[in-house]
Amino acid sequence: MVHYSAPTLDSAFAALSDATRRGVLARLARGDASISALADSFDMTLTGMKKHVGVLEDAGLVATEKVGRVRTCRLGPRDLGQELAWIEAHRRLWAARLDTLEQIVADLKEKEQSDDRA
Repeated sequence: MVHYSAPTLDSAFAALSDATRRGVLARLARGDASISALADSFDMTLTGMKKHVGVLEDAGLVATEKVGRVRTCRLGPRDLGQELAWIEAHRRLWAARLDTLEQIVADLKEKEQSDDRA
């Protein structure tokens, strides 16, 4: 059965899938910055940075405000609670599967040792 994620979850993971966008979020965690300053610090064109900021803004992770000719970016209103819950649910699933596999391997080793003694 195929399960489809909520659009907000998809947009956040899509936004976070790019190293530059993760870097922008890390930079904005230290304080607001203009798109020009972000472009300079990532050594990219203004147009390229605008596209990255747009993806982050569409996901609700960044908010921008234009004052005069300067567009300032700050962390957006959306937290990553839904994404953290999704990751945690899958972490628990895989931890349980690995625990089961570990027990199977331990049982096989024990059986092998007991067969060697016999």
